[in-house]
Amino acid sequence: MRNVLITGGAGFFGDLLKRRLLDEGFRCTSVDLEADEFSHPNLDSIQGDIRDRDLMNRTCEDAGFEGIFHCAAILAHGHHDHEFLWSSNVEGTRAVAETARDQGIPKIVFTSSNCLWGEAFDRPVREDDAPNPVEIYGKSKWEAEKVLEEYQDDVKSVSIRCPTIMDAGRLGLLAILFEFIDEGRKVWVVGGGDNRYQFIYGQDLATACILALDYDGPHTVFNIGSDDVKSFREVYEYVIDKAGTKARVARLPKGPAIAMMKLAYALKLSPLGPYQYKMIAESFVFDTSRIKAELDWEPTVTNEEMLYKAYKYYHDHLDEIRSRKNVSAHKQAADMGIIKVLKWFS
Repeated sequence: MRNVLITGGAGFFGDLLKRRLLDEGFRCTSVDLEADEFSHPNLDSIQGDIRDRDLMNRTCEDAGFEGIFHCAAILAHGHHDHEFLWSSNVEGTRAVAETARDQGIPKIVFTSSNCLWGEAFDRPVREDDAPNPVEIYGKSKWEAEKVLEEYQDDVKSVSIRCPTIMDAGRLGLLAILFEFIDEGRKVWVVGGGDNRYQFIYGQDLATACILALDYDGPHTVFNIGSDDVKSFREVYEYVIDKAGTKARVARLPKGPAIAMMKLAYALKLSPLGPYQYKMIAESFVFDTSRIKAELDWEPTVTNEEMLYKAYKYYHDHLDEIRSRKNVSAHKQAADMGIIKVLKWFS
C-alpha cells in the first residue's frame, strides 16, 4: 500500500485529494490546523501546525512515506494576520522540506498558484515567465517555490501552479457570486465581461498531483488549467441558465469599478484584495502544454461546467453551509463586507 503525507488535508482541495488517494488504495496521514471530521481505516488525521518541527518529525519518523502532498496554505481573505500567513506559507514550506530531507522522504508535490502574477497577459502564461505577485498570498507562494528549489539536491519536488480550484464544495469568495445567482440578482462583470480567466477542476488537479508523485526530476514547475476558456460573461450566463433563476449578467464600467474596489479594500471594507480586483477585469490563462506532454495529463471539465457544479453544491447545501464553524476559508462563505451594498442594487 502506497503511503503518503498530506498537509492541509482538512482544507477544500486537501480533503478532495485525500479522499481520491484513499479511493485509489493509498494510506494517508493528514496534518492540518483544523480538525478533520472525515474518517477512514487507512487515514490518520493529526490536528497540528506544520511549522512544529517536533510534530512533523514524530509524524514522519519510520512512517515510510514515499511523498508529501503539500496543500496547506493560509489565504489572504481567510486570515487578516499577514505575519501568520507568511510564516505558515513560507516557513511552513521550509519545515516540510526539512522534514522530508531529515526523514528520507524523496518527493514533495506542492500546490502553488497563479497568484504569482497580478497583471494581464496578451497570451497564455508559460512556466518560464517571471513571476510578479502583487499581494501577500501570491508573494508567499512564490517564496515557497523558491524554498523547495533550495532543497532540490536532497528532495525532489514538483510545484503545480493552479488557477482557481473549482469543484462541488468550493465556497470562499465564490459563495458571494453564488448568492447573487441563487437570489436572482444581477451578476456583475467589469467592463464588457469579455476577459477570460482559467479555472482548474479539483479532480483534474488531483489526477495531476498523483501523476507528479512519480515524476522523476529535480524541482520542476508545471502550469495547470482548463481548456477552451470562455469569457466571464459566457461562463456566468451558462451557470445562470442551468440554475434557472432570474439572475442576469450586468456590467460595471471598468475604471470606476476598479477604483472603488481599491478604495474599499484599503478601508478594510471588502474581501476583494489586489489580486482579485486586478484579475476580475483582466484575462489570465496558463499555457498547459508542458504538463500535458510530461505527465500525460489532460483536463476533463470546462470552466462553465465546473462552476455550475460548485454553484449546485451551494444551492443544495445552503442551510448546512450557513451553520459551519472552524473550517478552512474555501469551505465557508466569505464575508461580503461592502459588497452587500451592491447586492441591494442588484
